[in-house]
Amino acid sequence: MEYRKLPHGDEQISVLGIGMGGGLHKASPKEIESVIEKAIDNGINYFDLCASGNQIFEPFGKAIKGQRDKIVCQMHFGAAFNEKGEYAWTRNLEEIKRMTDWEFRALGMDYADMGFLHCVDEISDYQALVSGGVLDYIQELKSQGVVRHIGFSSHTPSVAQHILDTGLIDMMMFSINAAYDYEQGDEYGIGSVSERAALFRRCEKEGVGISVMKPFHGGQLLDAKTSPFKTALTRYQCLQYVLDRPGVLTTVPGVRNMEDLEALLGFSQAPREEKDYSVIATFTAEKIAGNCVYCNHCQPCPMGIQVGLVNKYYDLAKVGDQLAADHYKKLDVKASACVQCGHCDDRCPFGVAQSQRMKEIEEYFGC
Repeated sequence: MEYRKLPHGDEQISVLGIGMGGGLHKASPKEIESVIEKAIDNGINYFDLCASGNQIFEPFGKAIKGQRDKIVCQMHFGAAFNEKGEYAWTRNLEEIKRMTDWEFRALGMDYADMGFLHCVDEISDYQALVSGGVLDYIQELKSQGVVRHIGFSSHTPSVAQHILDTGLIDMMMFSINAAYDYEQGDEYGIGSVSERAALFRRCEKEGVGISVMKPFHGGQLLDAKTSPFKTALTRYQCLQYVLDRPGVLTTVPGVRNMEDLEALLGFSQAPREEKDYSVIATFTAEKIAGNCVYCNHCQPCPMGIQVGLVNKYYDLAKVGDQLAADHYKKLDVKASACVQCGHCDDRCPFGVAQSQRMKEIEEYFGC
């Protein structure tokens, strides 16, 4: 399992997480417990607790008993459940307090690693959470150590940018997949290509981690009949795509049962070829042509340049990310090693003239 460090903390987060909104609540309590235990045993340590049903909490609590220190949890302040235990949401502070107390008891936990403002898709949502005292409540819990980090979930780049302006945020949960990023998705795929890219780059620049929801576009990308591209992608292509976006630390797809978990765990051992998502260049040529998306389809470079990583550091440095510039300068093999052989130009499915771009990067960094 690969782990990525939360920039505003010490937590090491597994790139594969699990969301509780994918139907696991329909499994038996015993299977829920077994799924969570096996996930932890196989290195998954990040869990999103926004569940489709409240039946998930007690077996989840049993599964983590005695190993709470091994996991990192996102708790959503605003996610609620009706009298049937079905998912709902609220902006009422007193109801949120009651729900938070109930969740802690059911889970057997006394703190949340991430305290999230839940589903902030409109500016009015954020304003309601502020005016209603929910943000103050989370900040108070953080001062008490009951919440370790403050975050939020959203589908809207402009709203996310507004919340980031507060300087309070350590983690953002956002909907990312190829359909959304290239304007081929549904009503949750909000924002233009450039708006979404700017948001992700800002998060990386400012040290705000991203946990990804909807990496499979609700399963639609996995089936040619439902994919907006009319061609199916594999689970591993979708996972690698989102993990390559700037700022992303982890993705939290839902699982329904042990079979789904085992399929997810296979990602870590899958060969690079099975994760190669460069086929999306044929779907979205007009949106993506000429832009490096860090897919590394051009690898291996005969000179040992990590082409995707070099491009990512360059793009981030250009928008003011000094840390990315420092990372570039510490690379053993820099853009200056390029001998203009054209190998990467021939292999790039996105039409990027990488050999010319290596010259540009070398000049930019001056080394």
